[in-house]
Amino acid sequence: MGKPAILLRIALLLGSFSPGILASESTRTKATPPKPFSVRAHESWPPVYNVTSRCCDDSKLNVHLVCHTHDDVGWLKTIDQYYLGSNNSIQHAGVQYILDSVTDALLAQPARKFTYVEQAFFSRWWYEQSRERQEQVRKLVEEERLVFTNGGWSMHDEATAHYVGMIDQTTLGHRFLASTFGEKYLPRVGWQVDPFGHSATQASLLSGSVGFEALYFGRIDFQDMKQRKEEQRLEFVWDASPSLGPEAAVFTGVFPSGNYGPPPGFCFDQFCADAPINDNPSLTDENVQRRVDEFVDRVLELKEFYPGNNIMLQMGSDFQFEHARLWYKNLDKLIHYVNRDGRLNVCYSTPIEYTLARHREELAFGTKTDDFFPYADGPHQYWTGYFTSRASLKRLERVTSAYLQPARQLQALAALVPSPSSPPTS
Repeated sequence: MGKPAILLRIALLLGSFSPGILASESTRTKATPPKPFSVRAHESWPPVYNVTSRCCDDSKLNVHLVCHTHDDVGWLKTIDQYYLGSNNSIQHAGVQYILDSVTDALLAQPARKFTYVEQAFFSRWWYEQSRERQEQVRKLVEEERLVFTNGGWSMHDEATAHYVGMIDQTTLGHRFLASTFGEKYLPRVGWQVDPFGHSATQASLLSGSVGFEALYFGRIDFQDMKQRKEEQRLEFVWDASPSLGPEAAVFTGVFPSGNYGPPPGFCFDQFCADAPINDNPSLTDENVQRRVDEFVDRVLELKEFYPGNNIMLQMGSDFQFEHARLWYKNLDKLIHYVNRDGRLNVCYSTPIEYTLARHREELAFGTKTDDFFPYADGPHQYWTGYFTSRASLKRLERVTSAYLQPARQLQALAALVPSPSSPPTS
């Protein structure tokens, strides 16, 4: 008999004996079956996370978690490559998978919310979906759990772009949203998180004048940022147009990080290295209380820069949420355990919900009238080279825009001229 056969016979013989046969009678009568794993005595397993809280507790600091992704419409890869997730040797990014994954995560838990911006990607994804999937997304939009901010075709630059181009690309995105979901669901908040500096034109013409309730971004000069933090002036009313006046003013908020990502230690994306929240004490590194304490500490540090009772955290960054379950599973736990701790009131939220909460507080905010140029994120680190770089590409945009403008005017005039078959009008 070969060695494998002998080993198999031995294994079968050993497997035929139960532990009870070898144990003494007294041992067998006293033995109790082990539990699958230990859990907190006051909780069932698996836990049911309460994430239905709303940020309207006047007795606590309300922490608005805004889940979002920033998807560049062309940067290191082409637009098609970014959408498809191809050419990942340059940068790992696949927007179609972000939208697939986020939709699944929102459908799995009715309290979850998400904020999206770039319609160049969303419109492409939308037309690829089945009728059933489109109806699911419509419901998410109607329930204000999938919310659009900015809503342009892309998130345009504010320094070198012509205002006509800024208007055109914003109109294109808003037209798609209005025709797809209805004007009721057009964006109510500006979300210019990635441009390198911010113009008065953006504040007056493309925020206040289009009916936005607020405008949010992160990048301002490092010296300005320092002073605004010290004086709790990160939020203000931007009255940027001397001619249009207060009607074009807009409530504006600057993110204290100078960027648009989550607080340090709380990025749960697949490319982040921060510790997940482990609430199973049978596993190593159970860390609920430690992570709750760390989160409370981070929030209270940020609270020093704001008056009032509400604060917004940006949970997401460039091309994140490709695996949305990683984010939402940990945020569900975070909301549940921090709220049970009692020091803060944490909720899933959106930029417009945060804005309305700030309005309800009836705080007095200062006013700004000029722009945020040039942008520097440190001493002698001015982001101004792009003012003059890629001159040929910028000229191409200007020339094509110049052709588009008269064509659009002729189209508008043609609509006013009755056709030969039209009946005469009185």
